[in-house]
Amino acid sequence: MSSIKNVENLSVRDIQELVLQGGKFVVFQYCISPLVMTFQRNSSIYFIRPGEGTISSSIPYSLLSFFLGWWGIPWGIIYTFGALYTNFSGGKDITDEVMSQIVGNTTPYPPSQPQQQGYNIPSNNSNTNNNNNNNPTSGGYNIPR
Repeated sequence: MSSIKNVENLSVRDIQELVLQGGKFVVFQYCISPLVMTFQRNSSIYFIRPGEGTISSSIPYSLLSFFLGWWGIPWGIIYTFGALYTNFSGGKDITDEVMSQIVGNTTPYPPSQPQQQGYNIPSNNSNTNNNNNNNPTSGGYNIPR
């Protein structure tokens, strides 16, 4: 957990409780355009506690993008606007992905949500010849996640 900011002295159980109370894990975006190249990157992961704002964590990345992101045309301008929008919107919420890794399983978080096994997509085929069981159009497709 050393790459996640703001989780010092918290156990996994403490983090789970804080997430259920409204805490979240976010990343902020930044853009740098040296000369003709443009790079768009994500920050480290930040844990935002319930009731805490994201502005103080997003300011360094927004300023970096504002001053160094514009110079690559056209992607520098486009990525800079995208980074600023994402950062001022509270960052990109990645709580589900982080909690799945912390808890150590692949069930959705919070655990009270039912787990889906896959998507059942029915076929719209009007073919009534279903004698061939290997025919993918003879029924629905079960696409696992």
